[in-house]
Amino acid sequence: MMDQHLKEIYTDLKSYLEYLKSMGVFELPLAEKKKEKDLSLEDSSHIGAIHESSLSYDLKEWSQTEMVSLEEIRSELGDCKRCKLHRTRRMLVFGEGSKKARLMLIGEGPGYDEDVQGRPFVGKAGQLLTKILQSIEIPREEVYITNIIKCRPPQNRNPEPDEIESCHPFLLKQIQTIRPHIICALGTFAAQTLLRTDAKITALRGKVYDFAGIQLFPTYHPAYLLRNPEKKREVWEDMKLIAKALADNER
Repeated sequence: MMDQHLKEIYTDLKSYLEYLKSMGVFELPLAEKKKEKDLSLEDSSHIGAIHESSLSYDLKEWSQTEMVSLEEIRSELGDCKRCKLHRTRRMLVFGEGSKKARLMLIGEGPGYDEDVQGRPFVGKAGQLLTKILQSIEIPREEVYITNIIKCRPPQNRNPEPDEIESCHPFLLKQIQTIRPHIICALGTFAAQTLLRTDAKITALRGKVYDFAGIQLFPTYHPAYLLRNPEKKREVWEDMKLIAKALADNER
């Protein structure tokens, strides 16, 4: 008979595979073993390895880098054709919000409504995100919202490594320019990209991590909450942590 520990592993694996299937993932690549690097402000040895990836960058050089404006970053992107997503997108979705935002929200990628309007989080998931922000008394216009990729993947499939890598330098420049006190990584791909980890969002959320001196809080993506409303309570707990961190930064 399967012992309790193995049952829990089996249940977690089954749930994760069902989640991936719901996201349109039907094949999983074999992962190469990578060097571990813990970026958590807490002991995160129980949540999986956080490692270096091909999306390497030297955040220590930020202070020596000439600051550029969001307008200049957008101009550099231009009519981007750095990856295959330009073939199917309608509009590039750069990001929007306050240039002096203390809180920056980073999602996965544009969906249908975002692709049509050229703005992030304007569909049903975006409406829910606005309500989530209102729950901690933060107006949407006071934050900055963007995604790890700037173009919609066909049929809203998961972003692929080359697509993430093409957009990653521009995401880092956005973060560097805004210099938020806190980043909220919305969903698996945002959290895994920023923390350079393959740990699941279920293991990453509920904790605070250091990202080049910026506090980073992973939580579920609003689109995931639309399919799994029972997870809203956990996001509420994450939002309370963010609200407290913002208040502490004001002191």
